[in-house]
Amino acid sequence: MPHEHSRRGLGMAAAAVTAAAVVAALLSGGAGTAEAATTGQVRVNQVGYDGSGTKEAFLLAKGAASGATWKLLDSHGATAATGRTGTSRGSWNAAYPAVYLIDFSAVQTSGTYHLVVSGAATGASPSFTIGSAQAVYAKPATDATAFFQAQRDGRNVIPGELNRKPAHLNDAHATVYNWPTFTSSDGDTIAKAPTKAGGTVDAEGGWFDAGDYLKFTETTTYADAALQIAARETGASPTSALGAEAQHGLDWLDKMWDGDTGTLYIQVGLGSGTASGSVVGDHDSWRLPQKDDADTANPFLRDRPVFRAGAPGSRISPNQAGRLAADFALGAQRYAVSDPAKAKGYLTAAAQVYALADTHPGTLVTTVPHAYYPETSWQDDLAFGGAELALAAQKLGDSRADGWLKQSATWAKAYGTTGDTLNMYDTSALAYADLARAIKAAGQPAGLPVSYDTLVGNLKAQIASGQARADKDPFHAGAVYNDFDADSHTLGLATTTRLYRGLTGDTSVDRFAVQQLDWLLGANAWGTSFMVGEGSTYPQCTAGQLGNLAGSLDGKAPLETGAIVNGPNGSSQFNGGLGDYLAGMRKCPAAGDPFGAFTGHGSRYVDDVRSWQSSEPALDMDASGLLAFYLSS
Repeated sequence: MPHEHSRRGLGMAAAAVTAAAVVAALLSGGAGTAEAATTGQVRVNQVGYDGSGTKEAFLLAKGAASGATWKLLDSHGATAATGRTGTSRGSWNAAYPAVYLIDFSAVQTSGTYHLVVSGAATGASPSFTIGSAQAVYAKPATDATAFFQAQRDGRNVIPGELNRKPAHLNDAHATVYNWPTFTSSDGDTIAKAPTKAGGTVDAEGGWFDAGDYLKFTETTTYADAALQIAARETGASPTSALGAEAQHGLDWLDKMWDGDTGTLYIQVGLGSGTASGSVVGDHDSWRLPQKDDADTANPFLRDRPVFRAGAPGSRISPNQAGRLAADFALGAQRYAVSDPAKAKGYLTAAAQVYALADTHPGTLVTTVPHAYYPETSWQDDLAFGGAELALAAQKLGDSRADGWLKQSATWAKAYGTTGDTLNMYDTSALAYADLARAIKAAGQPAGLPVSYDTLVGNLKAQIASGQARADKDPFHAGAVYNDFDADSHTLGLATTTRLYRGLTGDTSVDRFAVQQLDWLLGANAWGTSFMVGEGSTYPQCTAGQLGNLAGSLDGKAPLETGAIVNGPNGSSQFNGGLGDYLAGMRKCPAAGDPFGAFTGHGSRYVDDVRSWQSSEPALDMDASGLLAFYLSS
């Protein structure tokens, strides 16, 4: 499904082969067969491989290369493993009609390595590490947390490498507005300035949603749930970077919910203004966020409007109610021992929100406009909220636990296995895993609409859908990468396998989980990691204002370290080109498209500041990644 229209992009040159790899290629015999050999690109997980797990790389070849020799060389140039390519896994595009698997899973010794191919094809990989899972995935997990720190809004920013400054302090007394009317041509541009509904709200803080400066409960509820689950599962303290960031998101959600009046506020900021320019919205101006507080020329940037889900005390769109209840209930779980009073307060808020869920909705309330995030599912969110309420009540000894357990099971049965896989639009994997835990903790009572075994089976079915795609894909990708949010779905699949294994102990899914992380971190057709700062080739021209204006463009320093971009998208999404640079944009890349030669399978990846289609970071992408990396390390 499409993300917010504002998302644009950032580019990077392909990784250079190390000098050691070039020397090794000559020593391996590649020079003697160069005239007969076909050119190849060796794709690896550029971050590294768990020594005890699966280790796959790929040769992307310009011609048939069955029988080509590959060697795994350590940092001293010694051969750690060798083998030959087998049958091609299929064609990628006209220029690269063959893809070959290189499996070196037998190597378990920690160290730095690279692959060299010779004989029927020539090529060499960037360097990568082999080590423990914790050693390999700890940095991506930590960097994903740093991305959330960089996305902070309000006075409690963390300067970090982008030298962030306090911003949008006027959000502390933001005026509530009625929803604007949008033009029918694009569903984004407003017809005229919105009118005031009356009243103000303290909406300071939270996280920017993506490459712009809007803030949404729609995306924050998913992101904060991922951070809280990661903190819970790893035992992160409230004062740790992960624990503090999870709390930062929860604190803002607490502001967006007014329990006294039963009002949910869903958005801070106006996306696009009017076609005439009489009203300037967030997407119409390219600037650093701290500029807005003093922008007297553009009142909707200086004094940003807040929009609510509905009238005070009215029923709440069930997608919003389910996820927000889950967030508050997760807070109750995390503080059940250290601060029982705080935990009970969160449980009260969760129960109030959950009870107001509209279980007969029409079009779901997401963002203003709805087209930014056109979610259609909601039973999964109510199953999620009920599961977390049940777990929280169990921890606090609250007698309502069984009732919430039954409600969650009812919605889990209604959703079943007909949905998507884990991403912001489908939280069923989180719901099923924690509902199964709650059912087990309750002694697996009879009479529930779904059983523990059914929920485990539902998780396995989601994994199986990804495995079926991966088996047919040349690079073992389990997500659909010619559609939106390939990276979010890839990381969602990796997370789901970890949740499933944690429940069952079934290690048969481990190879699939590793393949998904490999794909995201470089073992793909484009030969790039889709996470800034991870590996040797990663996005340099992210479609976001913070990275574009505050970061370095010299290729030596990471921009928004830890940012995970959309990744490859359907080629048709680029039919209109990337568009013009907005006033104030720093042009990036300087020239060319280093990834253009690898467009294939109906999918394209462009690393350009204008490429919202493939190079824009966002909360939900990083939330899926953060959870996957913490659960894998």
